[in-house]
Amino acid sequence: MIVGILQARMGSTRLPGKVLMEILGRPLLQLQIERLKRSKLMDQLVVATTESPLDNAVENLCSLIEVPCFRGSENDVLDRYYQAARKYDAEYIVRLTGDDPLSDPELVDRMINKMLIEGCDALSNSFQPTYPEGLDATILSFKALKKAWSGARLQSQREHVTPYIFAENSDFNVYHFRQKRDDSKLRWTVDYEEDFRLIEQIYNALYLKNPSFTTDDVYALLDKDPLLKSLNSKFFRNAGLIESQKYDEEV
Repeated sequence: MIVGILQARMGSTRLPGKVLMEILGRPLLQLQIERLKRSKLMDQLVVATTESPLDNAVENLCSLIEVPCFRGSENDVLDRYYQAARKYDAEYIVRLTGDDPLSDPELVDRMINKMLIEGCDALSNSFQPTYPEGLDATILSFKALKKAWSGARLQSQREHVTPYIFAENSDFNVYHFRQKRDDSKLRWTVDYEEDFRLIEQIYNALYLKNPSFTTDDVYALLDKDPLLKSLNSKFFRNAGLIESQKYDEEV
């Protein structure tokens, strides 16, 4: 069983409530789920939110669009993933985050296929990034997730799920999924208001013509209008992880 676990919550520190901010009358989370449902290799997609009353709204959306919703720890996201994976009998877990409304289901399937071929513990395109931030995904075996859940002690490792597995001194067998060109400076994620404005313009330009628009369509739009790229270019990659590492302590 290959289970996509999409973490999403209302209590984002940089842009609170972002997962339910609307474009074209639909919440960002719903738009992302629409895209991910086109994956041919994920057997199940689950939204993993928190037990906070704020996230009742996330559960309500999931109920409305008929997507399973798991509720767990707000701060120990690694535990939230592990408990969700156990509940849904996952052999492999696709880790996804609810601030990536341009998630690419074809890329996810290529990554899953590569994971199955390599037989590794974990595969990711975000630790040696070449794709735009916002197309991030990590594939984990359940055994690797369980080992991380048991062994991770630092706050950043619990909050961000995968750093324990991809640490330089780890004994996990990991694979870095890369493309030939380096687009890692592009931001297609939503952490700030400027990010949202970029995604909004992309959806306004592409979604009504073709709700199943592709990553190549996004590239073509940005090539046609390079000023769009500058809307959020002042922000840097993995700001949340870097910030949490400053305050690392054992938990």
